[in-house]
Amino acid sequence: MVDYLFGTGVAKALPKRDLRLVYSRKSGRVKLVFHGERLLATVKPNGAMALSLYGAELLAKSPKFRENCVTVADETAGFVHGGKSVFCKFVKSAGRNVLPRSEVTILDSKGNVLGVGMAVLNGRVMKQFKSGAAVKIRAGREH
Repeated sequence: MVDYLFGTGVAKALPKRDLRLVYSRKSGRVKLVFHGERLLATVKPNGAMALSLYGAELLAKSPKFRENCVTVADETAGFVHGGKSVFCKFVKSAGRNVLPRSEVTILDSKGNVLGVGMAVLNGRVMKQFKSGAAVKIRAGREH
């Protein structure tokens, strides 16, 4: 499922042991994915995965996962930490798999995970626009 959503080979970055799935009592579908006691991802009803910061950090180790990431200017780190939206003028690069309403990971120039959220625009368009929101942040890393 991870390879389907984020690209072939990305699942290799996941730990091989201590993965635990939590199922919905009503529908019987997978609802949460844990590694030990830490939340990796929430599975949405439409089948998409909303990564936690911990899950994004694990997957960011895979070079192929970078196609699902948005790299921003380092001066915007404080805004991402605070849960604010990322604006187009601060986007330095965006992967090929960044599409509107897709789950993305926000990285700084060194490749460190700053936050996770949902893309508002296509990755190619994010770099072309000079105004407007590019990503709505769901969770930002603490300082």
